[in-house]
Amino acid sequence: MYVIAVYDVATERTNKMLKLCRRYLHWVQNSVFEGEIRAVELSELEAEALDIMDPTYDSFIIFTNTHVHRVNRRIFGRQRASTDQFL
Repeated sequence: MYVIAVYDVATERTNKMLKLCRRYLHWVQNSVFEGEIRAVELSELEAEALDIMDPTYDSFIIFTNTHVHRVNRRIFGRQRASTDQFL
């Protein structure tokens, strides 16, 4: 499935969330990640994120879709990194 993940966490947890999300997804912009991921990997990502976060203060939002080609994306300005996926 195709996933867009966005987090907003306290400064002291930012690096941990960044490293976690980069293990599973492509870094698009500050606190924004996207990519194809299997359901089991998504479950792992969610569980690990909950271990890092303080759910009373932080947030982690995941948007899912069945395939990247069903999402329309328009980029304005500089793109951080290519998110093309090569097999």
